[in-house]
Amino acid sequence: MSTSSRYPFTAIVGQDDLRLALLLNAVSPAVGGVLVRGEKGTAKSTAVRALAALLPPVRTVEGCRFSCDPAAPDPGCPDGPHPAAGPGGERAARMVELPVGASEDRLVGALDIERALAEGVKAFEPGLLADAHRGILYVDEVNLLHDHLIDLLLDAAAMGASYVEREGVSVRHAARFLLVGTMNPEEGELRPQLLDRFGLTVEVAASREPDQRVEVVRRRLAFEDDPAAFAGRWSGEEAGLRERVAAARALLPRVRLGDGALRRIAAVCAAFEVDGMRGDLVMARTATALAAWAGRTEVAVEDVRQAALLALPHRRRRNPFDAPGLDEEKLDEVLRDAAADDPEDEPPTPPEGQAPEEPDGGDDDGPGPDGGGGGRPDPGDGAGDGSGGLPPQRTEDSGAPAPEDAPEALTGAEPGESGGGTPRPASAEQRAVAAGEPFRTKVLSVPGLGAGAAGRRSRARTEHGRTTGATRPEGALTKLHLTATVRAAAPHQRARGRSGRGLVVRRDDLRQATREGREGNLVLFVVDASGSMAARRRMGAVKGAVLSLLLDAYQRRDKVGLVTFRGREAEVALPPTSSVDAAAARLQALPTGGRTPLAAGLLKAHDVLRVERLRDATRRPLLVVVTDGRATGGPEPVALAGRAARLHAAEATASVVVDCETGPVRLGLAGELARELRGTAVTLDELRAEALTGLVKDVTDHHRARRAA
Repeated sequence: MSTSSRYPFTAIVGQDDLRLALLLNAVSPAVGGVLVRGEKGTAKSTAVRALAALLPPVRTVEGCRFSCDPAAPDPGCPDGPHPAAGPGGERAARMVELPVGASEDRLVGALDIERALAEGVKAFEPGLLADAHRGILYVDEVNLLHDHLIDLLLDAAAMGASYVEREGVSVRHAARFLLVGTMNPEEGELRPQLLDRFGLTVEVAASREPDQRVEVVRRRLAFEDDPAAFAGRWSGEEAGLRERVAAARALLPRVRLGDGALRRIAAVCAAFEVDGMRGDLVMARTATALAAWAGRTEVAVEDVRQAALLALPHRRRRNPFDAPGLDEEKLDEVLRDAAADDPEDEPPTPPEGQAPEEPDGGDDDGPGPDGGGGGRPDPGDGAGDGSGGLPPQRTEDSGAPAPEDAPEALTGAEPGESGGGTPRPASAEQRAVAAGEPFRTKVLSVPGLGAGAAGRRSRARTEHGRTTGATRPEGALTKLHLTATVRAAAPHQRARGRSGRGLVVRRDDLRQATREGREGNLVLFVVDASGSMAARRRMGAVKGAVLSLLLDAYQRRDKVGLVTFRGREAEVALPPTSSVDAAAARLQALPTGGRTPLAAGLLKAHDVLRVERLRDATRRPLLVVVTDGRATGGPEPVALAGRAARLHAAEATASVVVDCETGPVRLGLAGELARELRGTAVTLDELRAEALTGLVKDVTDHHRARRAA
């Protein structure tokens, strides 16, 4: 992308945290990259692409595909060895994009196995990691990448090198880059282990200020009308920011991280219960980069505070449904306590002409980036709001569940269910009940062998897993089955004129390894929210059970959907998505009341699954119906529910009915529904991990019996 067709970084309106985090990584790539979380249309991609123009040019060895530095070439470069101080050239820093659908070979590079076997040479085609060396690697929608690609990506970013291993043939090359990932949390979260590997994280959202929104639209339209002219108008600001990045890089080695600052960093990480030591290291590097960005040679208190706000929110999640965040009041209290414990730690003397800093570093109205403040781009660089202070951060949501002894009037109990309170009519909508405590479950798997996206639930043919056989490759060879390849080539050696020790291998001899691993499924929850489910203890337990299954789906990399039914109809509360967090939020807010249109719920689920089969035929569904089995409303509601269930059975949809019926007298209607679905029924108590051992066997046995019949 040419400079004139790229939106200028300094023309971006607002998004102070995003711009600051990107600039700090440009100053010090050791910070470890940035994860940008936010809703669509918030300039995430625009800011990342604009950053490349601010990086200094790169000197490379002439003809080296791996961008070796002539002053210090990589001794293990596949194109080497390179002579010291050899000929070199200069090019602009690259911004390489990793597509969501990229293969492993496209990311790390590909070895020509045929030439390796026949000629004994390492014929290596570099991948995107090699292209991004000494530049930026940008991953849009990083949460949608397959887990094994994210692991490879983050391993290379952490080690500064990429290793490619194929059947005993290995290649290594340097891969040091600024890693930037963007994601929309509505489309699914990253695992906590992967979140921790990103140095910084920022949350972005569209401004709610009309004036700022007007300025965003005005600038974007001007850019689209004439990109070159628009870029020209911002060229002065771009040049100034580029020089400032270079100056901060030059100053960085002289910045001192004193013992007082280190103690504050350790105190903050300990107070917020940050796991491991990566958070401490990232905070230290970020605070040092902030000082260099502000033109100082000593890390100050506000640098530590700002570093915590950027480096710690995503490291504090204790379960997948926790929102990232940091309590700023607690942060300021910890910093004050750390300063009190270290009375000899005096603030550094400010440069000549600069106002002294506040002792607690908490003044948001301090100097901007051109003075000695927190290193945030100034309004002239596109902040748009005229303020150099920190925007307010979201604090963590307590998410406290309703107490067990909550009055029945607030929870909508049915007569006889809880023994107290005044009952409400079943037709009335009752306020949402908090979910019970989630518990650990075991896997509910779809029987048979699938071929869906990689995950951790059901057996499937996958690219990774145990080798189960060999086949002729269709297209490019990705996983060689060495033994099968040798067996295919061996009978033809004399006819091919083999004279030495090497094996004469041709493309027709190559065999692709077939492997079996686990896939992710579409788990569609159909939840009864009618009046018969409205008792506090029952609905709280139901929500706790579904929340537990959602947590299991998150860990097994499933897609989830939520259909609810009550009153006269059913609705899709959440279309199938990878965002288990969104499903949990919809479940928590689910009200109850009204009749029980069970047939409508099953038919709505059938429609959802039909559409999803058209979108992704390889992802197999698992239907989880959460109900007491009652069906009311309309003519012949029970018969209609049976016919709707048989639609799912005819399409061999794996089904589980969670029986929510309680009390000494039970009608067994959920069991009847499970038989119509040709699935299995379990009670709420049987969903717990200790009771689920036989459940997987029951689900599998049901489907084996159906196939045998």
